[in-house]
Amino acid sequence: MDPPWWQEAVFYQVYPLSFGLADFAGRRERLGPQHVRAGGEANRNRRAAERAGDLEGIRQRIEYLSWLGVDALWLSPTQPSPMADFGYDVADYRDVDPLFGTLEDFDHLLADVHAAGMRLIVDLVPNHTSDRHPWFEEARHALTSPRRDWYYWRSGTPDTPPNNWRETFHAAPAWTWDPATGEWYLHLFLAQQPDLNWGNEEVGHEMEAVMGWWLDRGVDGFRIDVVHALGKDPALPDAPPARAHIPWSGQNDYPSTHAILRRLRALCDERESEPVMVGEVFLLDTAKVATYYGAGDELHLGFNFPPMFCDFDAACFRERIAEVEALLPTTGPGWPTWVLSSHDRPRARTRYGGSEARARCAAVLLLTLRGTAFLFAGEEIGLEDAAPEAEPLDPGGRDGCRAPIPWDGSHDHGWDLAGLEPWLPWPPDAANRNVAAQRADPDSILHLYRRLLTERRSSAALRRGTLELLESPPETLAFLRRAGADERMVVVNFGSSEQRVGQAEGRTVLVSTAYSSPSSSPSSSAAWPASDGTVAPESALVLGPM
Repeated sequence: MDPPWWQEAVFYQVYPLSFGLADFAGRRERLGPQHVRAGGEANRNRRAAERAGDLEGIRQRIEYLSWLGVDALWLSPTQPSPMADFGYDVADYRDVDPLFGTLEDFDHLLADVHAAGMRLIVDLVPNHTSDRHPWFEEARHALTSPRRDWYYWRSGTPDTPPNNWRETFHAAPAWTWDPATGEWYLHLFLAQQPDLNWGNEEVGHEMEAVMGWWLDRGVDGFRIDVVHALGKDPALPDAPPARAHIPWSGQNDYPSTHAILRRLRALCDERESEPVMVGEVFLLDTAKVATYYGAGDELHLGFNFPPMFCDFDAACFRERIAEVEALLPTTGPGWPTWVLSSHDRPRARTRYGGSEARARCAAVLLLTLRGTAFLFAGEEIGLEDAAPEAEPLDPGGRDGCRAPIPWDGSHDHGWDLAGLEPWLPWPPDAANRNVAAQRADPDSILHLYRRLLTERRSSAALRRGTLELLESPPETLAFLRRAGADERMVVVNFGSSEQRVGQAEGRTVLVSTAYSSPSSSPSSSAAWPASDGTVAPESALVLGPM
């Protein structure tokens, strides 16, 4: 039996604000009464977002994504939002923010993605809403509001929060005093993002209805934001003194979360389209992440973030891979995920010291390990983080990794901005690290990604096979992938000197990060050489069988 579609897929994360802009004039026409409805007074973040990407900018690049060879898109939030947290403060779960376009634009995008043979999942933010969401506006209207219990409220005095929890971004109390009703409300993120109370059954019913609404539109699943925070101890006790300084992420993982996930999974399992649930399980503990698959009745995929915190170091990656293989074996209910960059963390190339050679090795790792890969837009052209602005926009200091994608070498890099600057500064060396320049260069990192994706698609071993870590020199990482008669070997040299890996000798070189074609000429028709077992410094090889 064939595995489910998401198990073999490579997902491409589209951060809509930074992906592409096609209809700047249309955006200006759309803004108005709808802007106010979305909580869009002239605040700084929303003003910046008026110079950011839109849905049509994504739709016009579907050809590029198809050429690259990804299987599915993960679309970060496009719902109406005041943009305090750039879309993760949702003011309406069943609409599109006029900054991005309309629901009709979304439907056209989805139809074109499907026509190109790809799938699309959307961000679901069920832990909290915007404080401008009608649910919260009603809840804070009065102590007797029917929706009061949809959020966490506690009585007290204005100078003493109900517990010692800290919110994520500012290490401040995770509580805000509401003078109108004389109570505190909980927010694990910004004060503009009050937490929903999943202990209230009506919240669960409403979120199921939201999921059903998007599935009826044809989406292929959901990336669920901060999934591990959904369940909370109803007593909301203090964190232990030794952990009181740690932001909320160290104070959750409450057992009731698993019942919530089983409930949402059952809703997805009723659909013939096989929608996927991908959970953001930000616990930095692979053993805990593994529990979020349940007995195969919770998440389909859970983000496992510890590899994202590895330096460019063979020992760290070997340990992370061994953990995954032990905790999520091929015979178990869980299937691994691999993600090395996202909108929440510095890009891999930045973390690895700006080296393109290291970024190329990261590409090989991401696309050859056992599991579903998630590729953050811009990694395929080797982007680094943009330099931080004097006054950052993002409350979490994540502006650098969210810099706009440069599509060409023109002044506006392929963005229709009517002469204005984009919402965030361009990433470094955008004149050369842009899609058009790299698409024209067969030796570019973009073509490396495309070759790797082509190789993955052609190999059952890379898509679904087992993984066996091999003995190799300390500064290297080597592993075998096998599925039936299909076999691939991968070797990564993290060191600054050439290394010899005996088991690689005599194998056919399929992909090399050190060179792009069998000879120095990209047009050469020569066959790839057989490996002599040596691996150049900071380079990687994908090898066929003997």
